[in-house]
Amino acid sequence: MAIEKANKLKDVLENVRRIFLDTAPVIYFVEKNERFLNSVKTVFGLIDDGRLLAITSPITLAECLVQPYRRELTQLQKDFFDLIVNGENTIFTPIDQTASRKAAQLRASYNLSLTDALQFAVAIDANCDAFLTNDIELKRVVELNFITIGGMD
Repeated sequence: MAIEKANKLKDVLENVRRIFLDTAPVIYFVEKNERFLNSVKTVFGLIDDGRLLAITSPITLAECLVQPYRRELTQLQKDFFDLIVNGENTIFTPIDQTASRKAAQLRASYNLSLTDALQFAVAIDANCDAFLTNDIELKRVVELNFITIGGMD
């Protein structure tokens, strides 16, 4: 069954070259979440192979680091930082004035939280083909293809 799910995800990613990584899939991968590990391993395997280019943002980094800081887990802090900021085939994209304006437009159109609007704005400005998340409520944003990790399980 896990192979079938991995193949389904590979099919979904067939025409994707640039993928934005929202927070949850990164956490699932780094912390080896059993429920979602096969799916995120598929995605990160494609990134490692150079088949996918991952786009990340300061929001992804900040959200991933909260629990490691609270629990004083310095190795986990390093693991997240290395993957999000310095990962192979990964572009860490700062939030600039263009993304800020786009985020405001997205918030106005979809009533998104500021963090979600900024995530989408960075993804759109970085010309991503898809937005990888596990937040099904974000599906209402139609400017990008939407892929949920939970939808693959």
